[in-house]
Amino acid sequence: MKTLKGPAVFLAQFAGSEAPFNSLEGMCQWAADLGYKGIQIPTWESSLIDIEKAAESQTYCDELKGKVKSYGLEITELSTHLQGQLVAVNPAYDTMFDGFAPEQVRNNPKARTEWAIDFVKKSGTASGRLGLNAHATFSGALMWHTMYPWPQRPNGLVEMGFKELAERWLPILNHFDEHGIDVCYEIHPGEDLHDGISYERFLEATNNHNRANILYDPSHFVLQQLDYLAFIDIYHERIRAFHVKDAEFNPTGRQGVYGGYADWQDRAGRFRSLGDGQVDFRSIFSKLTKYDIDVWAVMEWECCIKSSEQGAREGAPFIQKHIIEAAERSFDDFAGGDIDEDFLKGVLGI
Repeated sequence: MKTLKGPAVFLAQFAGSEAPFNSLEGMCQWAADLGYKGIQIPTWESSLIDIEKAAESQTYCDELKGKVKSYGLEITELSTHLQGQLVAVNPAYDTMFDGFAPEQVRNNPKARTEWAIDFVKKSGTASGRLGLNAHATFSGALMWHTMYPWPQRPNGLVEMGFKELAERWLPILNHFDEHGIDVCYEIHPGEDLHDGISYERFLEATNNHNRANILYDPSHFVLQQLDYLAFIDIYHERIRAFHVKDAEFNPTGRQGVYGGYADWQDRAGRFRSLGDGQVDFRSIFSKLTKYDIDVWAVMEWECCIKSSEQGAREGAPFIQKHIIEAAERSFDDFAGGDIDEDFLKGVLGI
């Protein structure tokens, strides 16, 4: 068994326009001072990484990696959550998601999709140059607006939707495969890949592509009332990235999973800072270690109550406390011994 790597932190929720959050150097020093050992870098933050340069220049990547290492840190993965979202956008969401795209492709869904596919592929090239083996992203969504089947979904819509989604992602998956990198889809409401069944449909549509893998984040399973521990038992061979994020679900007589359009702090299901929610992280870390899953434990902080500063301070020791140093020998080895066939026959009475 392998010991999980960490603690690490996803920088997306902390990057900003003021120091130390407006530069890679500043964020590295900040993360190191808090006790983190790794950083997951959001590719849409140009102050942290230039994907165009990273895709073209090994020198740039070596310098970037060296800069991060000088603070005692490692890059865990690059993230294209926003660009991955734009690989597949239903027209119902064009206006809202256009803000994730550069101005030159806004109001042009075809150009936006082509740009997103190209950007994610370049991020795969950059990941290869940085020596990474996993990449974090979203699948995008063509069918999410039909998630609750009213009005009734037309026959064949789901099959056609996953066929189209696979056709958009297969060139990306093949590109990542050429670089030896797993594409790790965060299984997430709002995405076509939002639970085990939808992930399996996508796998089938991609002919079980070996690079179509999972970013495991239990918080999104709490909010949709999915058994997040059983999920590990079922899909552990496909889990190649891990977000450590907490959540809680407290239904009332007025609202449940859907939340009644309430703001985050008033929803029955809401994200919480690590340790403040209901996620059983002891069992999660035990299962991931038991199944020999070689991943970084990366904190993704989102909480509608606690400040990001406190959440960041508490995150590293929380993760470190939960990381299990994998056993190198069985606890009952002392009772064993060499195989003696005659002795064994005597025990069995044969």
